[in-house]
Amino acid sequence: MPDYDTARERFSWQEARAELAGLPGGGLNIAHEAVDRHAAGPGADVVALRFLGKRGEVREITYAELKRETDRFANVLQTLGVERGERVFALSGRVPELYVAALGTLKHGSVFSPLFSAFGPEPIEQRLRLGDARVLVTTPALYRRKVAQLRERLPGLAHVLLVGEEAEIADIPGVEDFRRLMGLADDSYEIVATAAEDMALLHFTSGTTGMPKGATHVHEAVVAHRATGRIVLDLHPEDVFWCTADPGWVTGTSYGIIAPLTLGVTAVVDEAEFDADRWYGILQDQGVTVWYTAPTALRMLMRIGAEVAHEYDLSALRFIASVGEPLNPEVVVWGEEAFGMAVHDNWWQTETGGIMIANYRAMEVRPGSMGRPLPGIEAAVARRDAEGGPALRGDGGLELTESPEEPGELVLRPGWPSMFRGYLGEEERYRRCFAGGWYLTGDLVRRDAEGYFWFVGRGDDVIKAAGHLIGPFEVESTLLEHAAVAEAAVIGMPDQVAGESVKAFVALKPGHEPDEELRRELLGFARRKLGPAVAPREIEFVAGVPRNRSGKIMRRLLKARELGLPEGDVSTLEGGS
Repeated sequence: MPDYDTARERFSWQEARAELAGLPGGGLNIAHEAVDRHAAGPGADVVALRFLGKRGEVREITYAELKRETDRFANVLQTLGVERGERVFALSGRVPELYVAALGTLKHGSVFSPLFSAFGPEPIEQRLRLGDARVLVTTPALYRRKVAQLRERLPGLAHVLLVGEEAEIADIPGVEDFRRLMGLADDSYEIVATAAEDMALLHFTSGTTGMPKGATHVHEAVVAHRATGRIVLDLHPEDVFWCTADPGWVTGTSYGIIAPLTLGVTAVVDEAEFDADRWYGILQDQGVTVWYTAPTALRMLMRIGAEVAHEYDLSALRFIASVGEPLNPEVVVWGEEAFGMAVHDNWWQTETGGIMIANYRAMEVRPGSMGRPLPGIEAAVARRDAEGGPALRGDGGLELTESPEEPGELVLRPGWPSMFRGYLGEEERYRRCFAGGWYLTGDLVRRDAEGYFWFVGRGDDVIKAAGHLIGPFEVESTLLEHAAVAEAAVIGMPDQVAGESVKAFVALKPGHEPDEELRRELLGFARRKLGPAVAPREIEFVAGVPRNRSGKIMRRLLKARELGLPEGDVSTLEGGS
């Protein structure tokens, strides 16, 4: 994309759709675009997925092999009597069977829904029940610890397929052996004639008042997955791509499975959890060319110093992108020092299904910015009313900001292919996401004169003190610039005079003592950097700030604990609920 404005002018979703193969008999299926079209052509012997096991084992699966394995799983579902549109859940680590189950489910016309393997029994039960699960693919250990106790409360869960050794599974009642069923299944399957609007994916996102929301996505979403993989991540067939996200999070499905495979690249999958030396080793030894990861991981790498990165040969790496939470400007700058290139932030949500706003390889990165809207995406900034909802004009349209830098809610014009089609079983909740012809993201932003968007905070996170709208991210980023600060989270606390005042929770780097002297130093540091209207009035030292599994700071949880309010849904909290 050498010229952004020209790309926006010429882009159309219809043309992006025309780049897909489509099913031979008509219709659209994600798995056909991700697997079968490559297996039938010159890309058949290209490695589709390269799995790196926890103990150093490597397994490569070509596109031709992936077709046969996913055909087998589709046949397994058919043998079990699973019908079109029924939900198949997966609860496991990043093992090959998870990816085979995802794509095989889509071939069968059923709906795939991934769960985090770190979930506890309660959030697992909630999602299986809300999603009306028919099949669950998991492991013997996870089943024993987290699912067995739930079975009697989930009468609709007809089949549990365990991935493990035969001896492990034999003594567990009420389950079936995944690998045995796969061995009995035929490796040829005619994909169900799914239509573009047929439901394909079900992703759960945490609610603020208790129950998670099940966002539904359709096969048409593959149009956006492929387009954004090419336009934003700059993926080409010869690339080796590593998306570090778990498929239990929407990034790990949209960009850990679908986007790279639709573009015929080799995708690296690491079963193990974060370890700095392991990660650098993967980048070096696998010859990763495009890397998509989370700001939290980058900050953890930043803490151990750029010099560690210099110990590895990362010459193959040509593009780094980040998503999951706002990317601090200092991380972008550190990327230049550590890797010789900037980290490109982008923005999207579970509900959008794919990247909406991004910093592109062909454009200058503005550290701290979300970037500019994707071609085909119309984004604007809407004013909010006194209650925090969308401000409407007399004709029912939204009041959009007129001048650069004026903060408001980020809104998107509906119509892109990966837009969610509903919250499962919650039509009214879905309707409330739209107003005046726009989708309301709930994120507050500002837009500069050149059209770059800058994250201010979640609508319910933004602090209003003495008439000033204060974005927690801005305060947190400033505190992180201090040499003693490892993590920071900021919330608004009730203030009788100003309405709200800023309170910061700070975790320190090793070697720094949480004493009163350092507290005063940090308060002064922030005051100097931000000014008295924005700087925190109070700082509390903590061992760590609460984050969900995608790395986002759970500010609402901090606020609830401070004010003695209900904590709501904490199922995606790191370390369990």
